[in-house]
Amino acid sequence: MQAVVLAAGQGTRLRPLTEDKPKGLVEVDGRPILTHCFEQLVSLDAEELLVVVGYRGEDIVEEYGDEFRGTPITYAEQERQLGLAHALNTVEEHVDGDFMLLLGDNVFEANLDDVVRRQRERRVDAAFLVEEVPYEEASRYGVCDTNEYGEITDVVEKPDDPPSNLVMTGFYTFSPAIFHATRLVEPSDRGEYELSDAIDLLIRSGRTIDAIGLDGWRIDVGYPEDRDEAERRLRENPPTAEPAAAAESTAED
Repeated sequence: MQAVVLAAGQGTRLRPLTEDKPKGLVEVDGRPILTHCFEQLVSLDAEELLVVVGYRGEDIVEEYGDEFRGTPITYAEQERQLGLAHALNTVEEHVDGDFMLLLGDNVFEANLDDVVRRQRERRVDAAFLVEEVPYEEASRYGVCDTNEYGEITDVVEKPDDPPSNLVMTGFYTFSPAIFHATRLVEPSDRGEYELSDAIDLLIRSGRTIDAIGLDGWRIDVGYPEDRDEAERRLRENPPTAEPAAAAESTAED
């Protein structure tokens, strides 16, 4: 299964950390956020990393080159940052079959493998890792509702008045059907082509999307204090990856 990583954003909320680098190269516990992302995806047996770059994308290409620990990297450019659905469209031509999608500003130590397993074992069009958060924080994320079978029935992006506190975490699996939806999405009130709107189109067309509850933790590194919290958690609970493998994540990877 291929893995798509969205890493085109400017990271304005992370300033001053992003004044001279893209968000994905901001270091968390001594390594760029994208290195943490790539390690997770390689551990899930990603056959290829499809990385969408934009702001200072050349810095990311220079950092990682054409492979990461033996897994090939293909880059696509999002010239204008017009939302996640728009970013996803840039890699459609490279995707062959079901794929993983990881937002490149998230640090995980969680059960991502359960999501991949669900996509492979069941006839679903998508599976999402979801998490319950305090209601006052839900408006930062895509909020979703589920039915009695654990299937996602509704998604709304960063609502002012969240209908629930169940949010998408930034890790998904999809079938290629998502691209039919992303091409139909219209700009939102924020002027962006929202991934949540594409997901809503999938739901309304009768597609099945399963929700997998988070077992572990994740940090969406949107603000400097999020980076600090991610570092704290990594130091208290080191990831299961071999330290030696982590050390191999250098500029030539």
